[in-house]
Amino acid sequence: MSKVKLLCNSLVVLLAFWSALLVVVPSYAQSSNKVMGELQFIPATQVEKHCGIWVDGEYVGYLDELKGSRKVELLPGKHRIVARESGYDQFSQTIVVEPGQTQAITVSLVKDPNARMPAVTAEVKLDVTPNRAAVFMDNNYLGPVSDFGGARHALVVGAGKHQFKIALPGYRTFETEVNLLPNQKFVLKTDLVKGSITQAGSLIKKP
Repeated sequence: MSKVKLLCNSLVVLLAFWSALLVVVPSYAQSSNKVMGELQFIPATQVEKHCGIWVDGEYVGYLDELKGSRKVELLPGKHRIVARESGYDQFSQTIVVEPGQTQAITVSLVKDPNARMPAVTAEVKLDVTPNRAAVFMDNNYLGPVSDFGGARHALVVGAGKHQFKIALPGYRTFETEVNLLPNQKFVLKTDLVKGSITQAGSLIKKP
């Protein structure tokens, strides 16, 4: 057998080997992803779109953003889902996630019968980065920052002292106290500092 023919045969074998690898690797990668199950959150009304979602006690974001690159994928097994919104009773549901399956969860909130609008109010606008961070006032979840900023959005609260906390996993929690006068318009401005998940604060790690 000539050297040229031997070289050609070797190249054919090598190409066949690499072709086999190209077929096997994507197939393996695809099957490995089937270990995780995916959650899809469906709001019952417009109210639920910006409610906060906790999975197994960890805040994962507000409902309307939990899709695409921010979709929620979980290991198979039991998980507890909690949704919170100011002025509404807490939504809670325990689910079982199956490998490779997508599960739809409809979140429906019921108004808190004890919720009352204060007689004397003030207005707070938020100018915070990132604007998807969760806003807490007096330890109650209100919504994402984006709900309370810009020209047409503001938070109407009772006049007096209030504790504000802005939190997001992967950032240090920002905390401040404000004393609002009746009819005052106040702007709360800050940029969250990146940090460890352990620095995010207890409010986004609720049981």
